Amino acid sequence: MAAKIGFLGIGQMGRPMAGHLAAAGHQVLVHDRRPEAAASLAGTQGIQVAPDALTVARTSDAVVLMLPDSAIVDALLWDDGFAATLQPGALLIDMGSSDPNRTRDNQQRLAARGVAMVDAPVSGGVKRAVDASLAIMAGGDQADFERARPLLEKLGRMIVHVGPPGAGHALKALNNYVSAAGLLAVCEALVAAQRFGIEPKTANALFNASTGRNNTTDVKVEQFMLSGAFDSGFALSLMRKDIDTARALMHSLGSAHAFVDACSAQWNEAEKTLPAGADHTAMYTFAKGD
Repeated sequence: MAAKIGFLGIGQMGRPMAGHLAAAGHQVLVHDRRPEAAASLAGTQGIQVAPDALTVARTSDAVVLMLPDSAIVDALLWDDGFAATLQPGALLIDMGSSDPNRTRDNQQRLAARGVAMVDAPVSGGVKRAVDASLAIMAGGDQADFERARPLLEKLGRMIVHVGPPGAGHALKALNNYVSAAGLLAVCEALVAAQRFGIEPKTANALFNASTGRNNTTDVKVEQFMLSGAFDSGFALSLMRKDIDTARALMHSLGSAHAFVDACSAQWNEAEKTLPAGADHTAMYTFAKGD
């Protein structure tokens, strides 16, 4: 049965995701604090643009949040009255990259109001949001996850319930730390190869044929880095934020953290050094010292 779905956060990822839900037959009510972002979906079959976020909360059976961080999510829920406006029995699905400990707290507070919450962050970037092949790592109570699953299946190819509330956001931060560490290692290795007289393209081709192969060598080096495009669609500031989330989590758990500390320091320095709004693949120019 078609449901009334709210969707907040119409960015490069949220736009195609909202479209997939509408294409599946759901009535989708979208809102973004940037009016032009939500307006980009006006006229799309199955999608209506809400005048404000509270209208979305008041009229939706389930609401998907595709927002940048916990500060924005928390302000929406508790300062702007969104949580108080959600109807008892509603389902909130936070698909952005939030802090896992704050997510766990939000889940408990919402449950006290009769609202279910699942954290279901995604991996795969804009390309996989467009073709609905995202990897989705979900945290929450099993019953709540089962309620969310039919919607998540319209957005991703691999949907896994990874643990209790907050577990999805924890794994997303750890995944992005691993990704960022690999990207930084590739950047430094390419710079060293070039200074030794090896063409970066040649070095990357050999990485991809050897044990150094990773997501960066596979899909980012030639398309976004050596080309000078630096337009993968994921900001360096967001990657830095995810690394710091992973770092804080690892420190709070008392787990090993020497490498994440070093990685965090480099990404924070890059954010200070590179132009505002730089793509995360521009880490290559930071490593080169450009």
